[in-house]
Amino acid sequence: MYSSLGVRLLSSSVPSNMFMNSMVVWAFILLGSMSIGGYFMIRKFLKVLPKNDGRSKLDWQNHWVEASRHLWTDETKAFLDKLVKPVPGPFRDIARHSIAAEIGRIALEERATEVTQDHCIKGYISATPKRDNKFLVAFLNKNQIDYKPYEHLMQK
Repeated sequence: MYSSLGVRLLSSSVPSNMFMNSMVVWAFILLGSMSIGGYFMIRKFLKVLPKNDGRSKLDWQNHWVEASRHLWTDETKAFLDKLVKPVPGPFRDIARHSIAAEIGRIALEERATEVTQDHCIKGYISATPKRDNKFLVAFLNKNQIDYKPYEHLMQK
């Protein structure tokens, strides 16, 4: 009688253990998801904080985009779209905006009359982290564009 009761208790605890294990797994998944989301929220928050000059990084990006809007041609807009095509879809618009801001800044500082492909490549290199330079080199090779004049920018 006791042995059958022990078997019943043991067999009834197996589904309970599976349930507890699944709860632990889901807790780690939720914790991981919230951590990843929090990381991106903190990054966005830090971009909004004003710097010493009273403007945030996002304010400067918006300024450079608006100030250089008249310099962009259809060809350079299409080239920028090609440059950001490897970026994953949810992040593509943000990447396009930040790269366009850097390109606009470079073009305005050079007092250019229009944004050129040269400005686009320089702006892409300076706006993206070093780890993404391999994608740019592959893109330039694929489109048969000589990137030798820009190698010094990739080393910084």
